[in-house]
Amino acid sequence: MVGTSFNSPCPSLHRARTCFLVPLAALTAAWGIAGRVSMGFARAALRALVIFGAVTLAAVPAGAASPTAQGPASVSALAKQLSPAVVNIGTSRHVPGGQGVPLPQGPDGSQLDDMLDHLNPNDGQGPDAELEAESLGSGFIIKPEGLIVTNNHVIDGAEEIQVFLTDGTRLPARVVGTDSKTDLAVLKVDAGRDLPFVEFGDSDTAEVGDWVMAIGNPFGLGGSVTLGIVSARNRDINSGPYDNFIQTDAAINQGNSGGPLFDMDGKVVGINTALLARGGSSIGIGFAVATNLARPVIEQLVEFGETRRGWLGVGIQGVTDDIAASLGRHNTNGAMVVDITKGGPSDGVLKVGDLILQFDGKPIEQMRDLPRIVAQTEVGKSVEVKILRNGKDKTVKISLGRLEVGEQKIAEAQQQQEPPQPPDAPDAPVGPPPGLPELVGFEAGPLSAEVRKQYGIPEEVKGVIVTDVTAKSDAEDKGIIPGLVISEVNQQPIETVADVVSMVSAAKEAGRPAVLFKVTDATMASRFIAVRLQ
Repeated sequence: MVGTSFNSPCPSLHRARTCFLVPLAALTAAWGIAGRVSMGFARAALRALVIFGAVTLAAVPAGAASPTAQGPASVSALAKQLSPAVVNIGTSRHVPGGQGVPLPQGPDGSQLDDMLDHLNPNDGQGPDAELEAESLGSGFIIKPEGLIVTNNHVIDGAEEIQVFLTDGTRLPARVVGTDSKTDLAVLKVDAGRDLPFVEFGDSDTAEVGDWVMAIGNPFGLGGSVTLGIVSARNRDINSGPYDNFIQTDAAINQGNSGGPLFDMDGKVVGINTALLARGGSSIGIGFAVATNLARPVIEQLVEFGETRRGWLGVGIQGVTDDIAASLGRHNTNGAMVVDITKGGPSDGVLKVGDLILQFDGKPIEQMRDLPRIVAQTEVGKSVEVKILRNGKDKTVKISLGRLEVGEQKIAEAQQQQEPPQPPDAPDAPVGPPPGLPELVGFEAGPLSAEVRKQYGIPEEVKGVIVTDVTAKSDAEDKGIIPGLVISEVNQQPIETVADVVSMVSAAKEAGRPAVLFKVTDATMASRFIAVRLQ
């Protein structure tokens, strides 16, 4: 029973007063590294230099009127019980002699000083300098025989990994398995004795307002314990395909990547990963990966040394309000199929335009639910998939493939494809068909050989081509641009401009607020766009 987290390192410096997400692992050079994580709720790529701070305790909510509202009187006994299972992790890699970067010194005689001396005995200088400290992070022991969970970015690229226990013991570690999609790694140390370990709880039971405790070992200065509450659940910060973060106001310090977030029963419910910061300082918004997301991944890494995820073999997109309206639906639940991998599990079963509503009995409330549920499903299992097709519910059965194999097939197929040629400068647009600009804010024309050459459209793509878009129209706002090929209107195939006009007019007469178009670009990437009728 185990857990994971995600974060991707990418050095950069941001302006002061800018809010950003930073990873919690500490790297060398200026005693910090930068991390980049795009915030799901802002969808912006934000970068910043990680600046180390002092150990602090999260403030309990002010204005509490009762002892219960003020939180636990003390967590000292719980912290004392759990801290021995939290470890510090240091990594190093070889660099050419004399090109190392000098490191600052820790307090004389401290565990930090000992760790830095071991990782970089020559202070990164001189002809004998061979090792340079690369990363400092945290982890926690999940089995008495020495299995440890941490973040992949803590140990990625390391040639030597050292684990430091709270009693000062230093142990070499080997990698059992890693998963970049969840930024998860499992390590193994041989201590010659049973080690203290912690257990995983059910992260789904961690409710907003519940008290949680973070423990980590930033810079090897001993266990840092902070207390806070669950601020939100199921946060998507756009850091990976399976995001499911617990948001907490427990103070999380840099260097804590891979450290545990405990509930008040002493069970691990999250893995500390990132924090939202301003000017390098935490503002009480931290993120920990929910352990229920991580558990299957860690179990696979322990058993196989690799992940074995289920694979459906489709490309999907979310359902916007306009798309839902165009389908006559009153909610945005589900994931819309926009592409099907040839020879994949769904080939011949699902169709582009199908709306997946349930998978293996589990409802798909948001698009991002589907990849996570599919990935956690056993490879080879035959599952029932409930879809909406042409306005009617339908259930189909699909035998899942393995994602890792599917990704390799897709990559090989893409390598065999010739890259699309850049289109020539567009000629004067084809004359507008009557009615379309007034109805949906764009013009379309036939997909002739000359137009194909002009826009670089492959022969396999069929339909009509967008030739002009009305400025400030809903079509322009939604991403309709000249050169896109329309192949379906309201999930019905079209061949001519007259077909488009007819179906758009029919939608208008039926009182539908929007029309759903399937569009494909020169790279053969397809998606659905709902345009409001004018």
